[in-house]
Amino acid sequence: MAYIANTPEDVRVMLDAIGLDSLDELFDMVPAEYRLKRPLCIPPALTELELTREVGALLGRNQGADRRVCFLGAGSYDHFIPAVVDNLSSRGEFYTAYTPYQPEASQGTLQATFEYQTLITQLTGMDVSNASLYDGGSAVTEAVMMALATNRRTGPVVVAGSVHPEYRRILQTYLEHLDPQVVTVPAVGGGVDPRAFAAAITPETAAVVIQYPNFFGRLEDVEALVEAAHAHGATAIVSVDPISLGLLRRPDAYGADVVVAEGQGLGNPMTFGGPYLGILACKQEYLRKLPGRIVGQTTDRNGKRCWVLTLQTREQHIRREKATSNICTNQGLLALRSSIYLAAMGPRGLRDAAELSTRKAHYAAEALAKVDGLSLAFPGPFFKEFVVRCSKDPEAVLRKVGEAGYHGGVRLGRWYPDLADHILVAVTEKRTKDEIDGLAEAYRNALSSL
Repeated sequence: MAYIANTPEDVRVMLDAIGLDSLDELFDMVPAEYRLKRPLCIPPALTELELTREVGALLGRNQGADRRVCFLGAGSYDHFIPAVVDNLSSRGEFYTAYTPYQPEASQGTLQATFEYQTLITQLTGMDVSNASLYDGGSAVTEAVMMALATNRRTGPVVVAGSVHPEYRRILQTYLEHLDPQVVTVPAVGGGVDPRAFAAAITPETAAVVIQYPNFFGRLEDVEALVEAAHAHGATAIVSVDPISLGLLRRPDAYGADVVVAEGQGLGNPMTFGGPYLGILACKQEYLRKLPGRIVGQTTDRNGKRCWVLTLQTREQHIRREKATSNICTNQGLLALRSSIYLAAMGPRGLRDAAELSTRKAHYAAEALAKVDGLSLAFPGPFFKEFVVRCSKDPEAVLRKVGEAGYHGGVRLGRWYPDLADHILVAVTEKRTKDEIDGLAEAYRNALSSL
């Protein structure tokens, strides 16, 4: 397919065919207030040599997490990736495979997806998983839309303020012009008050969204929050860190109806922010409204085992009014990488990764709390992330820490104005004692120099 823009002559012919004089007239139906009023600021065309140089510079920026010791978190983590993940996922038959629109010709891709679904259900304790979604944020929203379609409620969606703020913004955008309203229960002290959360839920509430561990890394009373949802018949959607499930209870143990997650940590690099992997698994009752695709196992006419696309609930495959999602594709390659990662790590390996991350995070929290000008912000148990309060401008402090060779954390003021002097720090199993001690020293030097 040639991606060549239409020439002015092409445009003229098309406009004549529909009886219009200009492109502006074509878009008259769009209200003026919604039209772009600013220039696009598109740079001039580049030669192939210039374009190669420009892309190379961008790729160089993509190595930032490798040049500095990474303590970044907030949904993207520097976890260890076994060599087998890159080795197997880079095989040509996987690396070049596309979405299986013709399932009978894509048995290898379908089998890999079936394995992914199986592993995700084992990991979460849910009955069924789809073939993956775009990322953790879209998975939250798709889960809410699935809940609305299943329980047929149009009441509010109650969201904990300790859910990733970008996930909440995506959900708000999707529901902006629909009946359900988003009700956010503020996060106070690094979590939501179970009583305030329960008080926000009514018999009309369609669904609730909880994150466990939450955005700040803390372990809230997830069981009480789920029970509050079920007391009024609302769907309980829980966003999890999949690595944490090597150590914490599976979501089915505390009654979650739908489990979503960002799957980046399961064998996928940080890659400057994407592409990532959205995980969505649920109880059997939500199966018919599950977005995306589900691969099933069956036998062909010769009695041989094979795989098929059992369920495809988007508008390309079924009548538009019956579609449950406009998800066009699944993150097949990243889901494959996660499958290889989970199979290679096994239950013991995943537990080791989770336990090491937790132990090292607690060591780092103790080390940073001893630095003059830093203090732990929130009490209570946490997984691999924690929040510190900084006595000086966090942006300036993190810049100094960066100059010392560390990605020191994420400023929370960008999402929570009342936490403008707070920094979120993440520690994975990759970090060593020397690196953590070095981070503490970098913070000590940065604070003393400002």
